[in-house]
Amino acid sequence: MIIDLRSDTVTVPTQAMREAIASARVGDDVYGEDITVNELREYAAHIFNKESALFVPTGVIGNQICIALHTQWGDEVIVESECHILHYETAAASIISSIQFHCVPSNNGEMEEQSIRQAIRTKEYYFPRTSLICVENTHNRHGGTILSIEHIAQTAEIARESDCAFHCDGARIWNAAAATGISVSEYAQHFDTLSVCLSKGLGAPVGSLILGTKKHITAARKLRKILGGGMRQAGMIAAGGLHALTYHRELLVEDHVNAFEFANRLAETDYFKVELGNVQTNIVIFAIPQVVDTDTFLELCKEQGLLLSKGRVGFLRAVFHFQINEIMTTAASEIMIDAVQRCL
Repeated sequence: MIIDLRSDTVTVPTQAMREAIASARVGDDVYGEDITVNELREYAAHIFNKESALFVPTGVIGNQICIALHTQWGDEVIVESECHILHYETAAASIISSIQFHCVPSNNGEMEEQSIRQAIRTKEYYFPRTSLICVENTHNRHGGTILSIEHIAQTAEIARESDCAFHCDGARIWNAAAATGISVSEYAQHFDTLSVCLSKGLGAPVGSLILGTKKHITAARKLRKILGGGMRQAGMIAAGGLHALTYHRELLVEDHVNAFEFANRLAETDYFKVELGNVQTNIVIFAIPQVVDTDTFLELCKEQGLLLSKGRVGFLRAVFHFQINEIMTTAASEIMIDAVQRCL
């Protein structure tokens, strides 16, 4: 048995999802004629209460299209210093949009109001123009932490006052909604655009969505084509996303329960450092003793069928998803305890 906690992207389609994919009605999405893609777009726009949506191959393309929508060459974009857009998107924004990031540190993904205001450039000609503020909800590298709706509303107000656009990397916005009971539309009302992922916690094999105004999505469709993201009979993959969006959101709460139980088991030992306050959804960030070689520890876990990934510097990461059950959760913690003891 393999217990794969490297990411919530490692799920495989269920039989019901495979059947939905196999029976999908399709057309040419570049012409806007794919029936299933259009159904997915309309459903997503409805649940987020946005005017329109666009289906894109990946979350990176989704975020990068949105950055390009809101900026001009030479602009500056405010981001939290541990965000996905900065660390895991291969400097794409500097290549595609020719912008630079202004990084604001935080303890849990929520940039402080004063820090955001200080990061916004004044109008002197020798400064770049601050044109966009981006946040990430939930926040990956801080351990799946949830940005509060109050923080989001406050940041949105700062953006409006400063004539900045406001974008959400909402790859795991579904987890935030499942944990808080706040609807995705309530989160979305504060943002000009959002990118949301179908292939992480929801378990679809491929795809993300961009949400915004009709004007945004019209421009985004052209940018998608420029980036090579125009797809033809894309209903074959959109069907997996539509199935996940319809049936898998209710499964996310169980992922959170398993993550919390796992984190508690680790915290009860003398071997692992876990910030339990940051275990809010499906991600657990933890540290092993400094005397333990990380690669050796990971290899020992792998030998016993457990796969983990590295997080931010000095930390490891376990990510729970709907194909990890309670028994596997318990087994994972036992394997890790055994592996760290063998390293000492």
